[in-house]
Amino acid sequence: MRLIPLFAAMLTVAGCASQAPAPSTPPQVQDLNRAVTGPVDTSEPKPTSPLLPSAFFADGAPAFVAWRCTPAQDLVAALPEGELRLWSGQGFYRLDPAVVASGARYVKGDLSFWSKGNEAGVESASGQLECQRDVSRETITRETRPNSIFFAKGNEPGWMLMLDRQTSHLRLIADYGQQTLTLPYKIERLDNGQEAAVVLRSTQAGQPFQARLQAKACFDSMSGMPYPVQVTLQWQERTLRGCGQGVESL
Repeated sequence: MRLIPLFAAMLTVAGCASQAPAPSTPPQVQDLNRAVTGPVDTSEPKPTSPLLPSAFFADGAPAFVAWRCTPAQDLVAALPEGELRLWSGQGFYRLDPAVVASGARYVKGDLSFWSKGNEAGVESASGQLECQRDVSRETITRETRPNSIFFAKGNEPGWMLMLDRQTSHLRLIADYGQQTLTLPYKIERLDNGQEAAVVLRSTQAGQPFQARLQAKACFDSMSGMPYPVQVTLQWQERTLRGCGQGVESL
């Protein structure tokens, strides 16, 4: 069975949100995950953060879970209240709970995900996947990354990327900590929906830097831990690859 047709069908049946390119330099907005309740205290500046797609976040789920499927396909899932968030190598899907005799089942159009214990099955109009639960990882929250709206990491050489929660600045720690820099950036492209992605670029003269963030299943190259975002950095004539996630409010 060809895997690409299966998830191409999922794209059709699950439905895509309309994607509108963001302006070349979009305004800063309130944290998408923060609900303002009660009167706003205007005595201090309001925190702002970059606009990021919902598909970068677990939306309150406590963990990301890796599913290894046959035919060869790796999936990442998260279970916030009232839905299943699912990432494949092709993109992001949101499924709603459905009635089932045993286990748990989630559907969106002709796409369905059923699980019981360590086993799961994915079905669409084009075929099926049989899956086994693998490792899981707790979501990164503000408790451990209070100043970041997005966190990513990669290996060989080890690096970390943080997007500041209150300004359009990023911090890169590269080459196993031997290099650290903080740069202002602008968002050049933002897509939402099933193929959610962000492209950002440094605005500091003499410091070329670009990052592409895509909502697709990603697995740490050393630990195998699951993430919902594939990250590619272009810096110092190098290409660095790794995984990331939006930092959760709770």
